[in-house]
Amino acid sequence: MEPVSAWVERLEQLAERIGHLFARSEARRRVKAYVQGLLSPAARKNSWQLAEAVGDETPYGIQQFLYRARWDADALRDEVRDYVVENLGDDQAIVVVDETGFLKKGAHSVGVQRQYSGTAGRIENCQVGVFLAYASPRGHTFIDRALYLPEEWAADRARCRGAGVPEGVTFMTKPNQAWQMLRRAVEHEVPFAWVTADTIYGDYRRMRLWLEGLPKRYVLAVSAKETVVLPDGRELRVKELLDTLPAEGWSQLSAGEGAKGPRWYEWRRLPLMPPLTQGWARWLLVRRSLAEPSELATYVCCAPEDTALETLVRVAGQRWTIEICFEEAKSEVGLDEYEVRSWTGWHRHVTLSCLAHAYLTVVRSQTSDEPPSPEKRGPWSQLPTRDSLAAFKASRGLSSH
Repeated sequence: MEPVSAWVERLEQLAERIGHLFARSEARRRVKAYVQGLLSPAARKNSWQLAEAVGDETPYGIQQFLYRARWDADALRDEVRDYVVENLGDDQAIVVVDETGFLKKGAHSVGVQRQYSGTAGRIENCQVGVFLAYASPRGHTFIDRALYLPEEWAADRARCRGAGVPEGVTFMTKPNQAWQMLRRAVEHEVPFAWVTADTIYGDYRRMRLWLEGLPKRYVLAVSAKETVVLPDGRELRVKELLDTLPAEGWSQLSAGEGAKGPRWYEWRRLPLMPPLTQGWARWLLVRRSLAEPSELATYVCCAPEDTALETLVRVAGQRWTIEICFEEAKSEVGLDEYEVRSWTGWHRHVTLSCLAHAYLTVVRSQTSDEPPSPEKRGPWSQLPTRDSLAAFKASRGLSSH
């Protein structure tokens, strides 16, 4: 493990790297202090506690930096992506799409309304963010983010103006937001081999066809209502196809390590109509619970036709890396602990949290002689320990309370 002094140097280098995005020296000082505050063991990462963590008597300087200082959160997002690629980039990496909820009170925070939150597992008053995570053998972290603006919000221009939503922002579905982020990754030549996501994104056929046209491999969860095309040209809903599954022919395989060890399921794949790309194939991948054989999950897959079943299972299992990222980012770098209501404030805080999480991921990848692969790594071993973070904080002269 590298000494804490090396972490300090790496953080200084990161601050220098992004310094050109902030024209004023005060803003450059503030962004470094903000990231230091996010990395601190402060109980919550709101303006008051971040200010205390970096030695400010009041939160006004931090609030000014989040709300009114002149800097572009999207430009910082691009720097985060490039930083991740330079340090974790791998041609066989997996890009993972998912969303997370941010529980809120009241009706004034941008995009907030009663809607389903996977975080809570039910309908709650919340904001929802769609994220793109990058999972490589050296670590996993975020490379893009988008705030979901519900349709009724987007239609109420007065409400949008009150929350600082730019005039050009219109309603966009979550799958379209994911597609936009994937297009950005491709346009900026992010190296990756696979895309995986949950059913809300896997059911979006236009995105699947776009990936095939690149071509990029994918293992995308789909719902039972999704329609697939069989090799003979027949169209069936996934549910209808599942009703015809034979009892034999299943393979017991692990989808990767979980909190309690390997995640074993039974798997099989069924051929679908092949894509236009020569030498590639499509399949419906089916996962069956060992404990409850009636519990089935399905994925549409597209990859070179010689791709092994074990490879598809491994990629399907990597979808959970983004859940690990959400858990880490919320518990370690305050992803969900903001107290901002505006469009600008949300994107600035969330992007800075993504930057802090990327920094921790890169530090972990560079302080291990043999970085473990995502399949072999437990969900928390990617990050330095809380004691190590406290030592890092003390080395910066930051408060421990």
